[in-house]
Amino acid sequence: MSQDSKKIIAQNLKQIRERCGLNQEELSLIVGRDNSYISKLENAKMNATINKLDTIADALNIKTKDLFNE
Repeated sequence: MSQDSKKIIAQNLKQIRERCGLNQEELSLIVGRDNSYISKLENAKMNATINKLDTIADALNIKTKDLFNE
């Protein structure tokens, strides 16, 4: 995953999560990941698999492709 893609996903994830009224810890619990997982994604410090992005998108009631929109 390119750095640009990670930054786009990071920005979109944070905006959508906040719009859903969730903090990072709450979303981490919903998707069954460590507390720091969402933070690392939102700071573009971690690559996510498509399966993990699918799980996050499901938790946020969005389509996975929404995380990639510029």
